[in-house]
Amino acid sequence: MYFSHKLIFLVLLIPLCAGGTENQTDKKYLDSALRREGNPENGKKIFKDKRALCSECHSIDGQADGIGPDLSAAGDKFSRADLILSVMNPSANIMTGYGTTVIETTDQSKFMGILKSVSDKEITLSNLGERKKVIQKTNIKKQSTSSVSLMPASLHAQLEVNEFTDLISFLESLKQPITKGLSKKGTPLKIKQIKKPIKLEPIFGKNLDFEKPVWFGEHPIINDSYIIVEKSRALVSLLEKSEKGIEKQSTFLAIPEEVYVTNDEGLLGFAFHPNFEKNRRYFFMHEVRNGNYRGMVIGERTASVNLRKDSGAPTKKILEFEVATEFHHGGGIEFGPDGYLYIGMGDGGPQEDPLGNAQNLNSFSGKILRINVNKKENGKMYSIPENNPFIKHPNKIALKEIYAYGLRQPWRFSFDSKTKDLWVGDVGQNRFEEINIVRSGENLGWNIYEGYELFSTKFKKDTKKLINPIISFRRSHGVSITGGYVIRSANEEKDSYEGIYICADYQSKKIWGIKQVDRKLKMIRQIGDCPDRIVSFGLDNSRNIFAIGYDKGIIYKMDFSESVFE
Repeated sequence: MYFSHKLIFLVLLIPLCAGGTENQTDKKYLDSALRREGNPENGKKIFKDKRALCSECHSIDGQADGIGPDLSAAGDKFSRADLILSVMNPSANIMTGYGTTVIETTDQSKFMGILKSVSDKEITLSNLGERKKVIQKTNIKKQSTSSVSLMPASLHAQLEVNEFTDLISFLESLKQPITKGLSKKGTPLKIKQIKKPIKLEPIFGKNLDFEKPVWFGEHPIINDSYIIVEKSRALVSLLEKSEKGIEKQSTFLAIPEEVYVTNDEGLLGFAFHPNFEKNRRYFFMHEVRNGNYRGMVIGERTASVNLRKDSGAPTKKILEFEVATEFHHGGGIEFGPDGYLYIGMGDGGPQEDPLGNAQNLNSFSGKILRINVNKKENGKMYSIPENNPFIKHPNKIALKEIYAYGLRQPWRFSFDSKTKDLWVGDVGQNRFEEINIVRSGENLGWNIYEGYELFSTKFKKDTKKLINPIISFRRSHGVSITGGYVIRSANEEKDSYEGIYICADYQSKKIWGIKQVDRKLKMIRQIGDCPDRIVSFGLDNSRNIFAIGYDKGIIYKMDFSESVFE
């Protein structure tokens, strides 16, 4: 038995290629929608028309109560060309979390739909008309994600050319309203650009073939040597330059047999032990999969005596736990100023966190964890720091490893070297991207709030104090935040950027500087643009900041010397 292959209108994260629009009929639809304004009011009627069925799958009021993504900010998030091509070629790039899940059961039945929820015992698939299919995990023979969208590629052909143009005009008109509850300071409508942007100098990658790099930093002991992590190759390399400036790359660690790799999964995080010079210990974070089991692993290995590569000793699994889906796994690990290992975990999916993982203190998902890797305790490869906030929690099932909760997808976090503040970039769901300063025991609000706006009341409790972000970026500014670092000069220079937090948007490539006081936004400026999508930032031992380009595989050194933050 199959779930119906009726329309699910999936808005895509990135522009599509124009493949499949070569014939003359398709060209008429494309040309009309690109060149004519269209009538948004009529397009709204088409959106609700039974021929399209868009409204049966999608909300346009921010409620996100359909089986497809909410479209309330489609016009802020996507260009007109993006919207046109996403309708005409829906399978080219399906939005993460809305792909077609295919399940084969032990009785030879087959089910297809959008993954809506996952529990310890069952999986729920959703389809058109709010139909749901609950499947017991014990009955699952195979689970996979199809590369083909449930949305038919011939959607536009069901409409007249002018109707298709009107539909696109309506989608383009869907932009975020200025609501009464919106914090004007915390969610600015416009972000000013500084007069003289920072410079980005390519320093590695012009002569080397890096594939999807996600972490970069200077080797803590060997001068002028750097470490780079490539997600999909499960490869860690040592980078150096000759006297003539020729880039050299040597393998530090390669563990493809240990790491499960997909578009969203792989080797994600890396950290040297604070006492690396003496104990040679280092740590990393990645996905694993065995049949239908998906998990996250924090691994530990030791470097060779000369510290230039791995020793060859096997990986020690410090921590492993199951995750529900293939996305929102966090991926960042950092040693804090207290010497403990901090671990960033996303809510684990599905989209919108329907099970409330981020608010559940009995789940690692949607949390910042903190553990002591210098001491083993209670049969584990680590111990719990004595001042972790949930050690004496009245709810005895609360996991003691949790440091803070209520996060959706913390993508890169760091500590201010002066104030010790923990800064976290949290990727949003439908409308906002967040930058937070996180403290012990705090609830950052997801999925009750997204940014400053109420997202869901399902897990809302009046007794919970929720912490607002420093800033929530609107969709017109960006769609996927990349957390960065606070600038602290090694020689205590007090230039205009001293104490400014640097972050970026992965998709728009915009780079921002943020100034805050008491966790309230005082000033934000766009300080530059990167030639590539910034997936992460890195530091050298002098606290110079580097931007990691994901697509081109270029590492850029950020030069603030001729720029003024004002």
